[in-house]
Amino acid sequence: MIFTIRVTSGQEKILSEILVKKARAEKLDIYAIVYLEAVKGYLFVEASEENSVVKLIQKVKHVKGFLRKPVTTEEIQKLITTTKKPAVTVEVGDTVEMISGPFKGERAKVTQLDEAKDEITVELLEVAVPIPVTVKGKMVRLFQKKETAE
Repeated sequence: MIFTIRVTSGQEKILSEILVKKARAEKLDIYAIVYLEAVKGYLFVEASEENSVVKLIQKVKHVKGFLRKPVTTEEIQKLITTTKKPAVTVEVGDTVEMISGPFKGERAKVTQLDEAKDEITVELLEVAVPIPVTVKGKMVRLFQKKETAE
């Protein structure tokens, strides 16, 4: 059976490692502990029984509790297959317009992309000294592609 543990958001990876060590040290009937980056604040634990999970999470910091109803593998499969698409499909060299933040309305050239974090590094065009600024992908709108700009 697969149980869901509620944890402090951002602590999923660390807690999964701590719980694996605890399960091995106490020889609990735990088969797997999984965290999904797309699902913040939750860990999934495969165990033979509910009592093993209760013993596993006792006195562990950042564990808020667990859902007593087991989840099915189909429900977890849906969470795995849902992929987060980037907010903007821009490439290095494209011209973008800032749509929010302190540089709203300014145009900038894309110098670097970080698709994992959905961050874009840009250099503002209409300033005396070009300074690289890193912003979230949802803060920019494509203004002009690289090919048409040349």
